[in-house]
Amino acid sequence: MGFVVLHMEKAHGSDSGTTAHIERFIIPKNADPTRTHLNRKLVAYPDGIKDRSAAIRRRLEEAGLTRKIGNNQVRAIRINVSGTHEDMERIEREGRLDEWCADNMKYFTDTFGKENIVAAHLHRDEETPHIHVTLVPIVKGERRRRKREEQTKKRYRKKPTDTVRLCADDIMTRLRLKSYQDTYAEAMEKYGLQRGIDGSKARHKSTQQYYNETKKLADSLKAEVVDLQQQKETAQEELRRAKKEIQTEKLKGAATTAAANIAESVGSLFGSNKVKTLERENAALHR
Repeated sequence: MGFVVLHMEKAHGSDSGTTAHIERFIIPKNADPTRTHLNRKLVAYPDGIKDRSAAIRRRLEEAGLTRKIGNNQVRAIRINVSGTHEDMERIEREGRLDEWCADNMKYFTDTFGKENIVAAHLHRDEETPHIHVTLVPIVKGERRRRKREEQTKKRYRKKPTDTVRLCADDIMTRLRLKSYQDTYAEAMEKYGLQRGIDGSKARHKSTQQYYNETKKLADSLKAEVVDLQQQKETAQEELRRAKKEIQTEKLKGAATTAAANIAESVGSLFGSNKVKTLERENAALHR
């Protein structure tokens, strides 16, 4: 039985870089371009909205916020959900991926409100199928006072409990994050997925961190390839030199053998009866 993956992080600024990644305006290095057509949008954009960033702005405009949004205020929360690689492959192989997507969307709309889930994308062009959910953290109720405010003697006018606010901190408290892990695992149990170990030190890698580590690994492998190529060239040169030396030694050996054969032939010639006969005839001619 595998594990669920539920990762939530705050998005700062316009978050246009993440939009380009999710919408595939640019194809990341870890994606297979031949499978990009299998990706799907799980939330339809309103008329006039072309991408995730525009959907975030539209939600903020129509939420009825009474306070001005600060420059550094979190406008969206990025949620990434998946499961153990082998289990996601099994779900896909069994034809249950659409059902898995539908159950995911039900969980997030029930938990955070349908109007706050402004985008969701299924990616199938990377190693493991997963969903990117975009949550605009619109909440209702009085603002949680910070400790330093509570310690002052100033009196704060109590606001209505149904006040609409933009507050990622209210959604991502420690207790609520733990609760999401519990309830999400319960929703995914039907797919053979369970909650990860509570209190585990394992941490999700961001896309940028993944790319950086991949680049370092690629650079290391490239250096090893260059080193191996140099070793190969050196080995080939030594092999050529050895072959040349062996050939020279063979020639020397052949020459030595030929000389020995000639000497043997000459020696046998001078040691034969024919030479003695020629010597006698020569002496007779002289007389």
